[in-house]
Amino acid sequence: MRKEDCFYLGKIVTKYSFKGEVVIKLDTDEPELYKEMESVYVEFGANLVPFFIEKSSLHKGNQLRVQFEDVYSDEAADSILKCGIYLPMELLPKLEGNKFYFHEVIGFTVVDVNFGKVGTIVHINDKAAQPLFEIDSDGTEIFIPMIDDFIKKVDKENNTIQVETPEGLIALYL
Repeated sequence: MRKEDCFYLGKIVTKYSFKGEVVIKLDTDEPELYKEMESVYVEFGANLVPFFIEKSSLHKGNQLRVQFEDVYSDEAADSILKCGIYLPMELLPKLEGNKFYFHEVIGFTVVDVNFGKVGTIVHINDKAAQPLFEIDSDGTEIFIPMIDDFIKKVDKENNTIQVETPEGLIALYL
């Protein structure tokens, strides 16, 4: 399985028992959607390796306690500790209304209610305290915070996002 065909679900953060159980911190607002999985892909360097789940249960909010097949010792669990967990894109739940996944809006055109066409989303910067749209406006980089109050409409059919930013924000970059 190629990483480009998958989405990041979370990371193995700790061991749970001496029998190989691990805890996965899920990167989702709806962890209950993932408690009945049969398998996941575990990231080893540039490769994704399938791991089959023997049993799993929700654990402390957005965490999943998992017993993988063939991982029955402390040493085996150590070998997958801190690895990323991925699932195929087709298992990603569909979002309605103005909700979207970051990867979905790359290439969308951003239009500001007052300014007009801003440019094309080239990246989502989620390393800052507040995620940012990184927009290319004819070679100039513009950053717009991804704040619900700013996002007025997400049009997935026409690949556009309508925003209403504070006066002067876009002009700062131009």
